Amino acid sequence: MGGFFVRKLAGAAGLAVQLQKLLPLLFHPLDARWKMGHFRPLLWTAIVANMILAAFYTSYLGDFAAAGADELPRIFIAVQTAESLVILFYLFSSRKIKKGPAVAMPDGKTPESVASRIVARTVGIVSGAISLIAGRDFFFPGQIIDFIPRDDIYLEWTGAFLHSPPEGTPEAEEHGLMTGLYIGDKFLAQLLGLNFLLLCLYKFVSSVLVKYGSDGSGQIKARMIWKAQALGNALILFLFRLFAPAAASASLDLRWHLMSLAYETFVLGLFGFC
Repeated sequence: MGGFFVRKLAGAAGLAVQLQKLLPLLFHPLDARWKMGHFRPLLWTAIVANMILAAFYTSYLGDFAAAGADELPRIFIAVQTAESLVILFYLFSSRKIKKGPAVAMPDGKTPESVASRIVARTVGIVSGAISLIAGRDFFFPGQIIDFIPRDDIYLEWTGAFLHSPPEGTPEAEEHGLMTGLYIGDKFLAQLLGLNFLLLCLYKFVSSVLVKYGSDGSGQIKARMIWKAQALGNALILFLFRLFAPAAASASLDLRWHLMSLAYETFVLGLFGFC
């Protein structure tokens, strides 16, 4: 069941990453203007995300080719690269940005302030914790983080001990010779971690790096990202809720995950849509 959860969650997180680029372009606010650079933070982050995903798929091309399944990954890499080149061409061909008129600063705000302190703090706490776990799943799959409660149960339930058993552990002695048979599971586990890291990247860019601006444009730039993030979070939250009973049967309590993700989703939706 845990492996099925990883596959479903990896798909949902991947969909959320792609929707992060698509939704703001199709349903952007009426006051968003291309000539005023409102889309630039989103587009620069999209290039970084595309190239990281393409590099990750490239690292597994040998395994895909050995299984005779490298055609679709090559198409994915080509599409991501082509999209990035088109976005990059636009960004460099339209470097002249027209700033809007200066606006009165709200209390406590300066042009260098973040768009929303509440969103920044929420993202820093919730997505910071998500980044820690996702970073481990991507860079060090199967490694137990001792200070996280029941982390070993999480790794066992998701099948990490099958494809990446920690050295010197009973799991390594039991499954060490069979790790090559679970390379597909390792790919999906790392893809899940990478997609979560990319979603957190969008959140950090919009909540920390995007500034309010003398014309207040930071709110417009950030809200486009927050809206798509709220919808992506809602999809991921639904899957967590769906698999919570199955995780509970394996002594893995997902209630804190659900509450934290639900709170972040609420904050992103509140400040993104209001």
